[in-house]
Amino acid sequence: MTSSIVVHIPIEVGLTAAIVTVAEGRPMILVARAGDAAREAALPSGPFDPLAHRTLEIGLREWVSAQTGAPLGYVEQLYTFGDRGRHAQAGDRDPHVLSIGYLALTRRSAGGELAAGAAFRSWYGFFPWEDWREKKPALIEGRILPALKIWAARDPDRPNAYGLSRTERVRMLFGADGGKFDEENVLDRYQLLYESGLVEEARRDGRASPLIGQAGPLGEPLLHDHRRIVATAMGRLRAKMKYRPVIFELMPEAFTLTALQAMAEALSGRRLHKQNFRRLVEGAAVVEATGEMSHATGGRPAALFRFRREELRERPAPGLRVGARG
Repeated sequence: MTSSIVVHIPIEVGLTAAIVTVAEGRPMILVARAGDAAREAALPSGPFDPLAHRTLEIGLREWVSAQTGAPLGYVEQLYTFGDRGRHAQAGDRDPHVLSIGYLALTRRSAGGELAAGAAFRSWYGFFPWEDWREKKPALIEGRILPALKIWAARDPDRPNAYGLSRTERVRMLFGADGGKFDEENVLDRYQLLYESGLVEEARRDGRASPLIGQAGPLGEPLLHDHRRIVATAMGRLRAKMKYRPVIFELMPEAFTLTALQAMAEALSGRRLHKQNFRRLVEGAAVVEATGEMSHATGGRPAALFRFRREELRERPAPGLRVGARG
């Protein structure tokens, strides 16, 4: 009779938050450890302690408060991340971490008081290929697509789990050869860059491609798989703002329509047609005039509006179905 040795790796449940605010037209992500030359930045996170935390969300809020000092408003669970290699190297017997990712929103100014080491960072610093507000980012044509096309050509017909070939994924996700760039597919684009070995996290996990040198640095890395969690949060928020009024969780109580459009553009990474946006907002009846004017526009005074919270009771899915400027 032969016997085999079974090694049991303990499991630890972690709680990780992608906390979003917008300051001066820039969507920001809160990092608990800003990072330096020797250490990567990290999202607020900590283990779930069932004896100390009655619920997962209570545990998350306690970790965020302790590590950053930032108050949280809207919070929703994103996904559970548990791939091997996230926190461990081959042969490591430390606990395997299952991390429950959350999207959280806060109106706190990026210049507000935070705990030592915490800071807000532009989410486009981590994902520079996602900001199309001015024009198509130059690094897509200049560095990303040339490297991805070489990678795809090595095995162009290999399908992924959804039956899409490498060539099809490059076209669909980064707009190669006439493909359309869909702003909601943030996670799929990051996954493609990771799978092809073109981001720093792939090098750190032993999956780097020789093409990583050709592509050069592609955004700032984050600890473990925290950049994957941020990508998931970005895609979720971009999609959700079209059918739920989450954008108003980031707006002040009173705002101009110009400020609301700037917020929608900052989050979506796309410029919006001004007149179409205003017709959309007015037709959706999600805002109402306060009767007051803003004199801080630098020009003519502008009417102030507020979110109609009655919409949450009147309609199941009040959002802003914004589209890019044509």
